[in-house]
Amino acid sequence: MAYSELIKNFSNIREYIRQFYVYGFKSRSEYNAKSARSYDNERRRIESWMGEYMTFRNDSDGKRVFLSVDSRSIESNPLYNAFKAKSFTSGDITFHFYILDLLSDGVARPISKILKGFSDDYLSFFSGVKEFDESTVRKKLKEYVRIGLLKTEKKGKEVLYSINNCDVNTDSFKDAVAFFSEVSPVGIVGSFIADKSEKTPSPFCFKHHYILNAIDSQIMYELLLAINEKYIAEITVKAVNSKKSDTLKVSPCKIYISTQNGRQYVFCRNEENSEPLFIRTDNIKNVKLCEKSADIQSTDLLYEENKDKIWGVSLGDKVSTERVELKIHIEEHESYILQRLYREKRCGKIEKIDNSTYLFTAQVYDSNELLPWIRTFLGRIKSFKCSNNSTVQRFYADLNAMYDIYGGENSAVQ
Repeated sequence: MAYSELIKNFSNIREYIRQFYVYGFKSRSEYNAKSARSYDNERRRIESWMGEYMTFRNDSDGKRVFLSVDSRSIESNPLYNAFKAKSFTSGDITFHFYILDLLSDGVARPISKILKGFSDDYLSFFSGVKEFDESTVRKKLKEYVRIGLLKTEKKGKEVLYSINNCDVNTDSFKDAVAFFSEVSPVGIVGSFIADKSEKTPSPFCFKHHYILNAIDSQIMYELLLAINEKYIAEITVKAVNSKKSDTLKVSPCKIYISTQNGRQYVFCRNEENSEPLFIRTDNIKNVKLCEKSADIQSTDLLYEENKDKIWGVSLGDKVSTERVELKIHIEEHESYILQRLYREKRCGKIEKIDNSTYLFTAQVYDSNELLPWIRTFLGRIKSFKCSNNSTVQRFYADLNAMYDIYGGENSAVQ
């Protein structure tokens, strides 16, 4: 079979990008899921979209190809290119131009007249061509209605089809589209809109730009649709290094996006046991919308009951909470530190002890999640307490390790 840079199944491409060009850096000899030829085909396909952002290194196991992108120097996410390549059969292409030309006069037609128009106005000029059957045309018309190219109206018992003229001048909000396409969980929509305008330099530059979320756009769209329309969703979950996949029925409620690493999570209720859980979107292989949720209020209530006890995305044992107390030294002239403390406190509370001491407290499911944030105040921490002693031990163990690395004379142990 000849190699093609176009694709039919994006989920396969998503897996290749993640496994080989983001997380895996596998060489050709390490690829054993399919044939080595499949690996070469997929590599060439991805290189055709993102060749300028790919590089390689040679080691004892062979050549390793990977993505190398400086997010400060790109105007648009290069991974969006993967969504803009799609394969079509000759019948798909023929139907596309026939239907748009036939309906270009603005007259709405039923499927019977569309079939007759195909035959009389186009196919009659060629010999030995295959006629379109009604079942195929009906499926393609439904697809075109679903993606917005066509619209329908009912006249009696007949369904009439016409072109959905919805051209919008995007020049007036071009900057908004440019920003949306790079920061939104479904920024691919903004990228498609931007393609309809004349290409101009973007006014935005991002220091921290988490471009890998782009390959989760379809998953994120389905989750947001389920949240907005109150659907129960059947999701297939498979971790990066796991060979086993699990299928769960859940009611999605909220999307969490980490500002530290860009990872995306969905908070949902497990329909089997009504328990709350977080799931990483890059571990979700597929989302299937099921029936509408008959008890969406329970999902919302579950979120409200738990949100003030969650620092990140860990629910701990979901039974007990852990209390964290942190005393921080802040001088009166250091208002910027205090502003940062208020800005980043999340579910915590802040109390002023004296002119230079502030007490931060939080009651959370998993106190370990606070440690990376707490470490950013080193040099200002006057005391640190936690009801979970293992968290305290880990904090001081990390400090002692740092003292050892930098040759400190004093131990950080209490």
